[in-house]
Amino acid sequence: MGRAKRPRPKHLGNKLKRIRERLELSQAAMCDRLNFPTIHPAHISGYERGVREPPYPVLLQYAKLARVSTDVLIDDGLRLPN
Repeated sequence: MGRAKRPRPKHLGNKLKRIRERLELSQAAMCDRLNFPTIHPAHISGYERGVREPPYPVLLQYAKLARVSTDVLIDDGLRLPN
């Protein structure tokens, strides 16, 4: 297996921000809800701006909080339900 770059989801950051805003949480409060001691508000900001990609366990927790599959988060062709 090579180390070729994989395509990054273009809308992931916006979806993660929308989830946080729907839950009415600050970035610091989102860290608490995700329940990962190594995740800090700066990480949340990076995820939402698209400069940092969340690790799979964090992405899975976002999906659980939003009650959607991870496919909805990473597939740019799928939208978050209203």
